[in-house]
Amino acid sequence: MIKAIHFPLHLASHELDDYLARGWFRMGQTIFTTDFVPVHEKMLPVYWLRVLVQKVRYGKKQKRLLAVNKNFSVTTKPFKVTDELEELYALYRASVNFEAPSSVESFLLDGTGDTFKSVYDTRVIELRDAGQLIAAGIFDKGDTSIAGIMNFYNPSYKTKSLGKYLMLLKINYAIESGKLYYYPGYIVGGFPKFDYKLFPDPDATEFYDSNREEWISYAGASLPIAANLNMKNDFAGEA
Repeated sequence: MIKAIHFPLHLASHELDDYLARGWFRMGQTIFTTDFVPVHEKMLPVYWLRVLVQKVRYGKKQKRLLAVNKNFSVTTKPFKVTDELEELYALYRASVNFEAPSSVESFLLDGTGDTFKSVYDTRVIELRDAGQLIAAGIFDKGDTSIAGIMNFYNPSYKTKSLGKYLMLLKINYAIESGKLYYYPGYIVGGFPKFDYKLFPDPDATEFYDSNREEWISYAGASLPIAANLNMKNDFAGEA
């Protein structure tokens, strides 16, 4: 349920920072915000998240995940739609139990093709095992922040928790690049399916209070639940 949506023709990196700081998220070449999302015939509240990357302290689970996957090669480069990416995403999409975009191109470029000039400065983290692309994490760059857009992986590697691993790699990129914030999308009050976005470090995570227009520490916070309305589930944030 979209609250507001803009259709920028140009978007400077500091303007993306400003949108993200107000609880907005990129969808195709548009950018939108919402306070509620339909889940199982109810409208539940959305809480946009950001991670204060310079305050992140990895615990045992995060360190173990980094160690388990350390032998995969990691490359970060400018994003471009390729057959290899689309084939990997098709494998991933066929394995999930939620409604996801039909393709990478349709979600990021509105189906305009790889020759289209995106208004976003987008990067992709590629994971390879013996040269084979097994996972990809896509994010947008601002001046002081990055926004996680998509994570997807070969379902044969599901036990490796590559979605969470890509979140850690994005945070590491943000730290190394001197960024302040990593925006992974939203969680939903009363619907824990999206709570994996808290995995990197809940104590370094904030959520946006749209009523007060301020960010609040997630640690110890109580997130209320809203209800009612007949609607379907939507895809938003990192997969």
